[in-house]
Amino acid sequence: MGVSEKLRKAIEEMGFENPMPVQEKVIPHLLTQDGDVVALAQTGTGKTAAFGLPVLQRVDADRMVPQALILSPTRELCLQIAADLADFSKYMPDIRVIPVYGGSSIQSQIRSLRDGAQIIVATPGRLIDLINRGVVKLGDVHTVVLDEADEMLNMGFIDSINEILEHVPDERKMLMFSATMPKEVAKIAKKYMKDPVEFVVGTRNEGAANVRHIYYMVNARDKYLALKRIADVNPDIYAIVFCRTRRDTQEVAENLIRDGYNADALHGDLSQQQRDIVMKKFRDRVISMLVATDVAARGLDVDDLTHVINYGLPDDTAVYTHRSGRTGRAGKTGVSVAIIHSREKGKLREIERIIGKTFERKEVPTPDHIIEKQLFHLADRIERAEVDDAELERFMPGVMKKLGWLSGEDLTKRVLSLELRRLLNYYKDAPAIDFIDEKPSRKKTDRERAIEGPRSDKDKDRRTASRGMERLYINLGKRDGFFAGNLIDMLNKCVEGARVDVGRIDLLPGYSLFDVKKSDARRVVSSLKGLDFMGKRVYSEVAEADKDYAHAATRRSREKFDDAPAAPANRKARRKEKFAQQDEVMDPYDSFAMFKKKSKRK
Repeated sequence: MGVSEKLRKAIEEMGFENPMPVQEKVIPHLLTQDGDVVALAQTGTGKTAAFGLPVLQRVDADRMVPQALILSPTRELCLQIAADLADFSKYMPDIRVIPVYGGSSIQSQIRSLRDGAQIIVATPGRLIDLINRGVVKLGDVHTVVLDEADEMLNMGFIDSINEILEHVPDERKMLMFSATMPKEVAKIAKKYMKDPVEFVVGTRNEGAANVRHIYYMVNARDKYLALKRIADVNPDIYAIVFCRTRRDTQEVAENLIRDGYNADALHGDLSQQQRDIVMKKFRDRVISMLVATDVAARGLDVDDLTHVINYGLPDDTAVYTHRSGRTGRAGKTGVSVAIIHSREKGKLREIERIIGKTFERKEVPTPDHIIEKQLFHLADRIERAEVDDAELERFMPGVMKKLGWLSGEDLTKRVLSLELRRLLNYYKDAPAIDFIDEKPSRKKTDRERAIEGPRSDKDKDRRTASRGMERLYINLGKRDGFFAGNLIDMLNKCVEGARVDVGRIDLLPGYSLFDVKKSDARRVVSSLKGLDFMGKRVYSEVAEADKDYAHAATRRSREKFDDAPAAPANRKARRKEKFAQQDEVMDPYDSFAMFKKKSKRK
């Protein structure tokens, strides 16, 4: 491909034998052709070598001035690129690569830059600071590389890129590498690049070819239980668990640690020192599950991830593409898992359409399945264990005197029983995780309803709480404009103390039933009683399995109307009075009452 002998010797010592597809396409072009380049390829497909080797070969080692500039969105990616370039240039001692980034001492970076460098790898913010201080001068730069361009745009660096490019000569070679090609990236290419040649590995915005996409559909309350079972059924798991918010990230990580998993959190509330410690532990496999937000995990370069787990699906499909691209790297296989509830099914299908992959539906592993998998894993470890005869020789006589009467089968049973007992105790009271049926609902005919008979059993089941939960009744239903979102808002706003975790919610025309933890039930009931919702006084109680709440709700409605003053005679007057009453009780900042404005006609 035209790579110099010194570079080829270094990469061969690193264990690289055959070029990857993006390298086969890009490297020969960059070494033999002028002009700008846009390369679209998934994370982990060898993009650093694709632009790094040509950049190293094109710089003039005799001139100790910046000749190539590589911009990356995060500190971690900046350090990773600089380390890779240093490895590639092992036999090019006159080539100097300096990373500059925020979160580290700017004075030490200034001292390094004053000693001179041909290649600068930088995050945009820190580079602008150094330019403004007069430390970095880009007048001799002939190559600019934007790595992870789509991530840079997502992080809001467009203005910084504009400012940096003003200091670079117009006659530059510009290279842009990205995993996806959103409209914003296309605009950058059009604005700053001159007739760029585009190289696409795979198809635009597609997911990585060697990543398997699966999903588990569970009730929202069971997401954490499903996550634990996914970890348990994969004993060698090495995964990033992506959450949507910092709060969820910290909560999930703390729960995993409490339950005995090697896990930790990575999010924006951590200091740079804390982030470095967590990431070092993850790279060293001290922890096997890193729970992270998308922003915090950008630039985290780990090659051997077995799983990427989406604890919450992202709103942007490009974000999912970046997440899933973190596994199955460098020709290896990986698994991208989505733990979703029924309301996220549409978002999942949209991701499928854009990335051109089909998600495989899986049932959450059962305790029996997990126990079997764990025992086979233990047997595999025993089989592959390296035996040091010299070290064991001192201890074998005593051990054989103790265990020599056992046959090989008896000894195997006893070893496995130690692990089996632990697993049986762990899963003894494990709650069942419901399998959600995805088949579309169909209205029953009168004949089918007649055959089914009375619905009293179904109603009784509806009034029964899930294991470990308490079933609560509230006298608000769909007829009152009351839905799940209103209930969650009401609990978050009106119940003091720790956040209330809500389980199954059943919304009926005249009332609703919902599950909360038993320890929260009394607190929730006392907080809800007496509230006002759209002019209706709220009543709540712990649901009784044998109570007919449908008739109770009807009686409450009648009592309300019996006590009410006589309504105006005509419909127009009744409507006018209704809205006047609503305006009297409505707080414009009350999230429960906001939709009154929407329903009010001009």
